[in-house]
Amino acid sequence: MIPIERAKIPQIYQQALAHQQRSELDKAEDGYRLILTIDPTIAEAQYRLAQIALTRGKGADGLPHLQAALAAKPGEKVLWQFAVELYSAIGDSDRVLDAYDHLIAMEPKEIKPKADKALYLQSIGEFAVAERQFRKLLKQYPYEGELYRILLGGKTVAEGDPLVAGMIKALKHPRQSELGKMHLGYAMAKAMEDAGKTDKVFGYLNLANGIQRKVYPPDMPGIEQERRAVLAAQSDGPLRQIPVGGTPTPIFVTGMPRSGTTLVEQILGAHSAVDPAGELGYALRLAFGRFGAGVAMRKMSQIKDEELAAFADDYRARLRGATRADALKVTDKSIKSELVFGLVHAAMPDARIIVVHRGPRDIALSIYKNYFQDGKHRYANDLGDIAASIYGFQQSVAFWKQRLPGVIHEVQYEALVADPEPQARALLAAAGLEWEDACLDFHLKKGMVKTLSLHQVRQPIHAGRKEAWRKFEADLKPFTDAWEALTG
Repeated sequence: MIPIERAKIPQIYQQALAHQQRSELDKAEDGYRLILTIDPTIAEAQYRLAQIALTRGKGADGLPHLQAALAAKPGEKVLWQFAVELYSAIGDSDRVLDAYDHLIAMEPKEIKPKADKALYLQSIGEFAVAERQFRKLLKQYPYEGELYRILLGGKTVAEGDPLVAGMIKALKHPRQSELGKMHLGYAMAKAMEDAGKTDKVFGYLNLANGIQRKVYPPDMPGIEQERRAVLAAQSDGPLRQIPVGGTPTPIFVTGMPRSGTTLVEQILGAHSAVDPAGELGYALRLAFGRFGAGVAMRKMSQIKDEELAAFADDYRARLRGATRADALKVTDKSIKSELVFGLVHAAMPDARIIVVHRGPRDIALSIYKNYFQDGKHRYANDLGDIAASIYGFQQSVAFWKQRLPGVIHEVQYEALVADPEPQARALLAAAGLEWEDACLDFHLKKGMVKTLSLHQVRQPIHAGRKEAWRKFEADLKPFTDAWEALTG
């Protein structure tokens, strides 16, 4: 006869899963732990506890649960896929690569795990190894447009490289998919620019962006309505701050995509007291989850001090879980953090806020040249929409500068690359840090880079990174016209 406790496991599991899906993590955790008191070898419960640990930003706490799940079901694909995610979060590159090897062994004929491993090798600076992997894959799959795009993200194409002929052939293939053409368009644009054939770059970019815009059309009026509503909600009532408490201290670094935020974070992250956490996205998600998303955000006057304290505690807990244990300060490079500066400053008045600016034409060009996964930035496929997004960002920053005088430190990218040391010193001072020479040698520091700038951050600062737009002035006319209409 089956013991009643074991018979209830499926019911307990489904209840716990429902709690987890509603972000009721404490209740979900209680359910999974109850299951493990009945049978500690149940992989599904161990896996879900590891998921919860990662969701809370405490990836290291999830390791024993992941290892128990893998021990119980070593052939379960989803567990190894999650292992990649968890090991990446805690920065264990050896284990990440091992997990990819397991996935590749499970499906030796599949392209995705092999390509994902090569992409990860790029992200940790192993460009030569990654390139060999990609070239090997392209011999097997010569018409896979995405492989070309990812490979070219980590290398410069030399004149006469057979990759270019391969891309042209793949682009003209009668069975090439629309998404394949999109990836090849971005890749060919990069190859043409590398070869100095600037007159051919925008033809490929327009092809690629046109396809992605069809797949992920933007709602520009809705985006602007949300921006205005969120700022208005946080400006309701007088300024307020709750007492400072907890560690680590966050340093928010934000700006438009491709504006230089990665460079600024790398400078800060090279400091001995700082851990660079990358684009976490915690602040905006937690703020929307606790206080209402977008136009539904509650007014600041309706939010109690204890709610702000809980927001701050939750955010710091996630920081602690995502960074090294001895980090006193942690950089959060999340895009769109500027939307919730009011909540951040009220809940964590010790937080430092850095905003990075760059010439709008250079931002527009760089955004338009790059592929953003799954429509992450839907405005990015139209030069007029890019102009509207940059303008909206600047309006938000101007709003907070007036609302929070003296709180925001601004960095001009062009000034930073032209004369790095004085700009970097001012940056560190604004972040509450003493100067360390290592901060200008950030390119020597190893680690994973989760950004489109993964190749650039392996290089020292140089002034050649500015005013790239001049080579494409005529092509950028739609942006220039829209920008002038907005700014007068």
